[in-house]
Amino acid sequence: MEGILPLYKPAGLTSHDCVFKLRKILKTKKVGHTGTLDPDVTGVLPICIGKATKVAEYITDAGKAYVGEVTIGYSTTTEDASGEIVDKKIITEIFPRAKILEVLGSFEGEIEQTPPMYSAVKVNGKRLYEYARSGIEVERPTRKVNIYSVQLLDDRTEFQGETITFRFQVDCGKGTYIRTLAVMIGESLGYPAHMSSLTRVRSASFNLEDCLTFEEIEKCMEMGTISARLLPLEIALSHLPKYYINDKVAEKVKNGALLPVPDHLKNSDGPFIAETAEGIALAIYASHPSKPGILKPVKVLRNDQD
Repeated sequence: MEGILPLYKPAGLTSHDCVFKLRKILKTKKVGHTGTLDPDVTGVLPICIGKATKVAEYITDAGKAYVGEVTIGYSTTTEDASGEIVDKKIITEIFPRAKILEVLGSFEGEIEQTPPMYSAVKVNGKRLYEYARSGIEVERPTRKVNIYSVQLLDDRTEFQGETITFRFQVDCGKGTYIRTLAVMIGESLGYPAHMSSLTRVRSASFNLEDCLTFEEIEKCMEMGTISARLLPLEIALSHLPKYYINDKVAEKVKNGALLPVPDHLKNSDGPFIAETAEGIALAIYASHPSKPGILKPVKVLRNDQD
């Protein structure tokens, strides 16, 4: 069994829980997820099966899109709805739509974020949530992330009440914490805030409409149609530049040969996909660290031993 299975992750399960459950359903051990989603978060979680596990990191590194809901008026320990309230402030002003749009737009581009204490980021070899569960506060590394767009998904002209809740969509790069973004939105408006719900609607080239639920996957297994629902690993690499090769070069690529940099790839360091005329990805290449004009294989995806 080989391919990518876009899973609709339900609330209440970690990404690892999903992998464990799918290993049982699919009756195969070689199953991997493509980036951690918090238990409360629902939506797109591409699952790599068999040989496709080799390309999981390239899905993880690609762009993502989320539909989130921010509640302004109180913050929580976890920055989402599952945490305990740590700060509360009744909203006494009316925010015009233009102000909300201005704040959301201010986060577009490269911004700095500090990961929440309840996150999987490692500090001194230990995950932050492990410190948090022990009641230990540690210094967290600030990171730069890219936010391509933030859209308001609410047609109100004014926002008012003791608390204010509205939905928004974010298109972003790797490592962005939408929980933390929700807190930052509140801070920009002068109030504590948290992310009250979140759904990932896209991961790399996989969208919500591509996803199967656990129930649908189980039904496909019963009917013997699961193979038809697995997507080829090439889809996970569709955002990367291609190096098209002929049959003669293909044999060398399968054995990890070095390749000259073609003209159309000279202005990029990679990664690149060595692909046959039939669209079969054989290997992932990048610029050689010590040999100018040469590409070195990062990962051979298919060879004659497979």
